[in-house]
Amino acid sequence: MSKKGMSKGEAQRIQSHADRTGTNQGFKARAMSAANKKAGK
Repeated sequence: MSKKGMSKGEAQRIQSHADRTGTNQGFKARAMSAANKKAGK
């Protein structure tokens, strides 16, 4: 993640990887939340 925040594309990439591997399930929601906060600015 860059200093400017997480983009929706970055969040989707993280979610896709988490779904494929079955890991970081809790991080998926946090990633999307961060991307939504950035998009709202």
